[in-house]
Amino acid sequence: MRVIDSHTGGEPTRVIVAGGPDLGAGPLPLRAAQLQSEHGDLCKAVLLEPRGNDAMVGALLVSPSAPDCVTGVIYFNPIANLGMCGHATIGLAVTLAHLGRIGPGRHRFETPVGVVEVTLHDAHTVSVVNVESDRLFHAVTVDVPGVGPVTGDVAWGGNWFFLVKQSPIALNSSNIAALTDLTLRIRAALDEAGITGRNGAWIDHIELFGPPADPAANGRNFVLCPGGAYDRSPCGTGSSAKLACLAADGVLAPGEDWVQESIIGSTYRLSYQPGANGGVIPTITGQAFVTGEADLIFDPADPYAKGIRL
Repeated sequence: MRVIDSHTGGEPTRVIVAGGPDLGAGPLPLRAAQLQSEHGDLCKAVLLEPRGNDAMVGALLVSPSAPDCVTGVIYFNPIANLGMCGHATIGLAVTLAHLGRIGPGRHRFETPVGVVEVTLHDAHTVSVVNVESDRLFHAVTVDVPGVGPVTGDVAWGGNWFFLVKQSPIALNSSNIAALTDLTLRIRAALDEAGITGRNGAWIDHIELFGPPADPAANGRNFVLCPGGAYDRSPCGTGSSAKLACLAADGVLAPGEDWVQESIIGSTYRLSYQPGANGGVIPTITGQAFVTGEADLIFDPADPYAKGIRL
């Protein structure tokens, strides 16, 4: 299997460019479901140690259903598929440019949750116009064992998020272990309380906010991803959910910039336009860099060929 690795603001993406499973040419949401149900073990093997790590997101290139798209893509992490992934879309655009498949300008990628527009500004800088994002619930309070009541918003940005405006723990890199424990507790409490996204969807991402370290930024975040790893980038879909909340609160006007800082200090520049269904259409601008090209080998004699699963 041929892959190209990149990072976006420190968060890794692994793009499968050859040797992935053949999913046919049906509607992309159905092919995404097929990838998860029939090839979940392969997805885990691609991302887990010893080949990868829990923070890595995979991107399988597939033929698009929409004729005006340059590619279709299915994103996945070690747990399951992702509907959309902002950092991986930025990484994918830089990877396709590295391969010579696209050049500077606007391009359209088809994802299982809709078509996103991507602008490649240069070899590393990309803007993504995401799917329409919105806030479902405002100021939901959940009792977190060992912590107490925690209040946040439930919002969609391509994945489901619980967003806490003021983190009870300082958003410093020295607190990553404590922040991870806190967000895992919050997610478990949401599950216990039966708080979900639309149609019972699992809220698999938890996002904490606080003041930025860099005065040029507007805020800093810590994002727990579905597998329990933290997002090194400011999280594209999480930033989209944040924009939906800022718009709903009347804090940020359409077209106004918001600089979102991650727990490691990397940044995205964000803005939005009103959406057709009452939400927002986010634009996320960030940078990605290709870090390697490799052929993955799955030796049946290798006891960890399917990845290390604890």
